[in-house]
Amino acid sequence: MSFRLSGPRSSLSAYAAVLIAVSCVATTRSVRAAGAQAGTAAQLEPGRVIYLEYCAQCHGEKGDGEGYAASHLHPRPRNFTTGKFKIRTTPNGALPTHEDLVRIIRRGMPYTSMPAWPDLSDQEVSALANFITTFSPDFSNPENAPKPVPLPSAPRSTKESIDQGKKLYEENGCVKCHGALGRGDGPSAPTLVDDWGNPIRPADLTQRWTFRGGSSREDIFRTMSTGLNGTPMPSFLDALKDEQRWAITDFIDSLSEPSGPGYTNVVITKHVDDPIDLAKGTANFESARVARLPIIGQITEPVREFHPPATSVTVQAIYDAESIALLVRWHDMSAERTGKNGPSLPVPREEEEEGAPAGVQVGKSPFGEEEVAPTGAQQAGKDPFAEEAAAPSGPASEFSDAVAIQIPSQVPTGTRKPYFIFGDAQNPVDLWFFDLARPAPLQFTAKGSADIAPNDTGDVTGVASYEQGEWSVIFKRPLRPASGAPFSPGQFMPVALSVWDGFSRERGNRRGLTVWYSLYAEPENIPSAVGPMVKTALLILAIELAIIGWVRWRYASRGREELGGARLRAGGATAGPP
Repeated sequence: MSFRLSGPRSSLSAYAAVLIAVSCVATTRSVRAAGAQAGTAAQLEPGRVIYLEYCAQCHGEKGDGEGYAASHLHPRPRNFTTGKFKIRTTPNGALPTHEDLVRIIRRGMPYTSMPAWPDLSDQEVSALANFITTFSPDFSNPENAPKPVPLPSAPRSTKESIDQGKKLYEENGCVKCHGALGRGDGPSAPTLVDDWGNPIRPADLTQRWTFRGGSSREDIFRTMSTGLNGTPMPSFLDALKDEQRWAITDFIDSLSEPSGPGYTNVVITKHVDDPIDLAKGTANFESARVARLPIIGQITEPVREFHPPATSVTVQAIYDAESIALLVRWHDMSAERTGKNGPSLPVPREEEEEGAPAGVQVGKSPFGEEEVAPTGAQQAGKDPFAEEAAAPSGPASEFSDAVAIQIPSQVPTGTRKPYFIFGDAQNPVDLWFFDLARPAPLQFTAKGSADIAPNDTGDVTGVASYEQGEWSVIFKRPLRPASGAPFSPGQFMPVALSVWDGFSRERGNRRGLTVWYSLYAEPENIPSAVGPMVKTALLILAIELAIIGWVRWRYASRGREELGGARLRAGGATAGPP
């Protein structure tokens, strides 16, 4: 059965239907923006279940950022009760939209403990976003309903816009935090804290794959426009015009490779004819390939470092007739050239658990596993700079920046490598350790983090420099040292690195490190495939030409024979019988 209305009444009914539809849409948007009004308890239950299963460990059951894992995380988990969210499309200080929350849940935040959740359905992500808004009363106030800022489409990036962006970057004080080259080493960088008093570092703009809110030009422009709530990063929405913010975006976009970090598994060691001269510094490595390796936190053994400040290192390697040299570079907010450091300096257990929430016993893992007590060797340390662990209430120690290269003490004969955390009793490693408060590196032999002994034969030498947010450290060692594994052309040697950030009080086993990679010594004279290919091609061409010439000669000879025979026959026919 159907009904059809006509006349003015039908128009009025249609108008009323439109008003009702618009009202429903507006109500839905308002509900999405207001957490306490996002639905009934039954409607919020699916989001609550997902939150308790996947999110409460870090953000806490009350959404206050005090989950049992929070003390290990940097940056700290978001405290949802404050209503302050960094990544948004709304003005500075405003609440995020429902879509903003969905986007962060779906994409995660790179180089933090906030993962992406691609396996959750759209309905689950939406339910989770709705439940998160119930933690802050700000969402229940209709006056706080978030409204996105205008984000125009991206114009084409040009050299002119990049140059203009560089000028605006300097004029608007970006260098104070991010540094002249964008490496996060501005003069204000070491002093920055968030709204809760936690230390916070400015982004390294040359490594956009680490940007929390995304690395696209649109993501960068959005951050420029909205700022990051709860941090020193302001909004430039009112201070700069759209085209000016796009210009700065283009400049930032130009500071790093668009293809990403380009991590590799092999460091190619290039042969050089000239002797390696440390006095020449980085100029020795102009012809060497650059390999970028990711830095991860040492989280396997006690006094863990969950989020080391250094996220990657670049390595270049060369060798001459007598020596091998490696150039290691990484970005650092500040150069810590005072104090001391060492691979076996003890770290108080309380320092790892600093800021542990109530209910977590210091010295116990919040993940339910027993910590292994350090051995006597680990407590005493075998580092010449070893010191007794400072009491938690004592004055803070000063520690320098440091870096180490690790290789097996003997060339591996099979696929087995030493344990990547300073080797093991059966498979020791050589450590080339450079405390950057000292003028030269030292050498150690390690059979695990609890057994590190000096073995300074004087084989390893080096130099270090710091300039505009980047350390450049060169290690040099004989190809065939007095002790340790020799390097030979055509050989693959396992290599791993460690980096200590003195500003963050990293020392001993609290550090950033890499897993094992390969150091390949490229042969001095690499046989070129071009020569044999050209020779083979010329030989084939010569054979083909010879065959063609022979065939043509044969056909020509046969043609002459046939022509001669034809002439003879023709001559005989003309003469006739006698």
